[in-house]
Parts: sequence; C-alpha cells; structure tokens
Amino acid sequence: MTEPKPIIIWFRKDFRLADHKALCEASRSGRPIIPVVVLDEVTETFGAAPKWRLAQAIEHFNDRLKAVGSRLILRRGTVADELLALAQETGAGDIWWTRAYDPDAIMRDTKVKSSLKEAGIGAESWPGHLLFEPWAVTTKQGGFFKVYSPMWRAVKDLDVAPPDPAPLRLMAPQKWPDSDRLSGWALDKSMDRGAKVLARHANVGESAAHARLANFLSGSIGAYKERRDYPAQNATSRLSENLAWGEIGPRTVWHAGLRAHLEGQRGAEHFLKELVWREFAYHLAFHTPEITHKNWRSEWDAFPWSDHEDEKVLRWKQGRTGVPLVDAAMREMYVTGHMHNRGRMIVGSYLTKHMLKHWRIGQKWFEECLIDWDPAANAMGWQWVAGSGPDAAPYFRIFNPETQAQKFDAEQTYIQRFVAERAPDPGPEALAFFDACPRAWGLSPDDPHPTPIVGLAEGRQRALAAYEAR
Repeated sequence: MTEPKPIIIWFRKDFRLADHKALCEASRSGRPIIPVVVLDEVTETFGAAPKWRLAQAIEHFNDRLKAVGSRLILRRGTVADELLALAQETGAGDIWWTRAYDPDAIMRDTKVKSSLKEAGIGAESWPGHLLFEPWAVTTKQGGFFKVYSPMWRAVKDLDVAPPDPAPLRLMAPQKWPDSDRLSGWALDKSMDRGAKVLARHANVGESAAHARLANFLSGSIGAYKERRDYPAQNATSRLSENLAWGEIGPRTVWHAGLRAHLEGQRGAEHFLKELVWREFAYHLAFHTPEITHKNWRSEWDAFPWSDHEDEKVLRWKQGRTGVPLVDAAMREMYVTGHMHNRGRMIVGSYLTKHMLKHWRIGQKWFEECLIDWDPAANAMGWQWVAGSGPDAAPYFRIFNPETQAQKFDAEQTYIQRFVAERAPDPGPEALAFFDACPRAWGLSPDDPHPTPIVGLAEGRQRALAAYEAR
C-alpha cells in the first residue's frame, strides 16, 4: 500500500494541542502530520518583546509535540515559497492552518492559499482563533457590529462548540524534513539584557496556560467585576498572554467561564464579556481593517495630534513623565511585558490627551514591549482611549491619573511596586526596571522622580480646547 500523503499544519499563533480544530481533524485522518512554523514576512515585523515571547512559545510547543511523537519544523523566508518547498520535499498533499483576522495576516494568507492551489496542493484554513467567525455574527440588519454592547447581547446565548481534546499521538512521516535551529533565528536579539527580566514573569506554554485558568477560577473570579480595576491586586486572569499566542483556545476559556457562571460565581459573566470584547476587536479588524493604522472615526483626522517623537515622548516611554501612576504602568510593561488594563487606559489618555501625541506612537510602543501583544486588541484599545475608535463616550474622555490613583491605588502599593523613586525601600520589581531598560538611557534608581512633563490641569484644558476646535 502507498503511504497516505502527509498533512502539513502551519502553526502561527496557535501553539497548543487541545482546542485546535485543524490539528485534531488531521490526527483523525490517519495521515502523517508535519507541524511547521515559518518565520515569515509578517512575523519578521513583530516588536522585540513579541519576538522574544514567540521564541518561548515555539520552544515549549516543540516539547509538547515531542510528548505525542511529533516535532516542530522551522523554516525562514517568504511563507508561500517555504511551504511549497516543504510540500515538495515531503510529498505532502495538504497544508492546513488556523485562520487569522488582522489585515496583514489576511493579505499574507490569501497569497499563500492562492499559490498552494495553483501548485495543486490542498490549502484549508480552519477556525480556532475566535469563538465566532466575524462574518457569522451580524446585526438585525445583516451588517457588522460597530458597538460592543449589541454584539454582546447577540452572542451571549449562542452555542459554542466544546473544545476538542488534545490528540494522544500524532503520526510521524517516514522521514522528517530538515529544520532550522530556533537559536539561529535570534528572536531574543533585540531584547538584550531585558530578556532575563521578562523571563521571570512570562507564563509560557499550554500546561501553564491551563494552570493559570484553573487558578483564576478557583480564586479571583468571584470578585472579578469589583476588583479587576485595582492594579495592585491579583484580580484578573492574565490569560491575554496565552490567548495572544494560542497556548489556550478561546472555546476552552469560554466553557470554563460559563461553568463558573452557571455555578453562581458572580464575576464570571463579566469575565465572559471580556472574552467577547476580544472578539469585538477582531470583528472590527476584519470588517474595518483601517482601524489598525488610521482613525476609525474619520472626523478625528482633523484633531491636532503630533506624531513627532520628542524628549517628552521618550520620557513617557521611560516611565519618567513625573506622574506616578502613568510611570508605574509604563515600568510594569517594561519589567513584566504586561500592563494592567486600567494602566493601559491611563497611560493612553495621558499620551493622547495631556501630551497631545498621536495614538499611533503608543500603539507602536506597545507592539514593541508587550508579551501579550495582539494586533486587533492593541489597535482598538488605543483608538478607544484616544476617542477616535468605536464605543467612544459621547463626551471627550480624559482620565485624571491623580484621581485614578486615589480610587484604584490609594495606598500607592502599585506605584511603589514599580517606581523605585517613589518607594521608601524599593522592591525587586522596581529595581528590575533599571536592569531591563537600555543602558543608553542612563537611568539609575538613585535619580529623583522628575516633575510632570505636562501638568494635569494644563494638559486637560489644552486637550479640551483642541477638541472644541477640531
């Protein structure tokens, strides 16, 4: 008998075995499976922290594959060329992957599918990154949702298929193709000394993601709605990191949250709403791809944001604006690769309102620094806080970092955790910032905390005047 042709599974940001439709269907086919990651034209554009985190995801996933009799093949280059070459080397008849929905990925994937089909190779994309395909959820008029709340009401009672269990064994090909070495990709190069600091805080791999979910369900979910805005408290799931890299599937998280809701955990419904907020970001990125690079609301094109990166922008990036809560959030990101959601709103408002700098500056810096970087969520989040995006308030929203600190960090626990200059006895995370930041910045924990680069009252009045004049 002739051995059945292998199936190549092209992994991108879906580094898991369970809740992976393409992989599970391939394993049921009885055909050999060749898992592959390509460092392609889109992935090469990732920022420093996402590239470092990608390397961690690949390394852990390769170990996971080895446990079920498989391995990960690594290739670098234009993805259509690399996949075609790999199919020719292995005699593979099909190449499958999990769909992506941001515009850069869609453009890449469309070209790949066309090239493969022209070469007579089966090419199929599968669901798995989202709970609901963006074209499958519509308004009563048949259009796409432009406001979150109606979308939540439309999907909250829909059936979500249960996640597929992880395959116990994957059939290997008779001969494995050659693979690059992960170390040869040097994905940690841009991180320099900061990689060791981030490694203390990353929660990498499928097993760690499931443990993180279990810990959240057994602890913080009950008070999630009431406590999630307090950055010093361990009140959120922190699953954004693992969802961003596909180390846990959205159906897995949804069904776990739904069980908690049915069991009476009062914070569970709000947790499910946050999952749908993630869906909403991709819903918009798919239907209005311009959200990733220009104002979603065109009327904001006249707003006088500056895109010039001056000394004040550098101080914002360094967490040295002189506004304690802004600086704490920025340093949290530099030390941990993560930023509390309340912090994201506050630093975004300060940049775009008090400093009158374009939201694209902040979007790009987050893309450089976040290990939970997600193209759709990052774009929508920045536009939401800037006012140019969806679900914007009917008034000009300006967060006051002082009143926000009084409300959500009254004891300054979070501020002192990350800003050494504000702490009587700086802890390891505050000091770690100076180990992680570029040497060229020349920063020291002995430096005094600077005065604000823009006064809060002054900045607010200037922003309101600019809003009225637009």
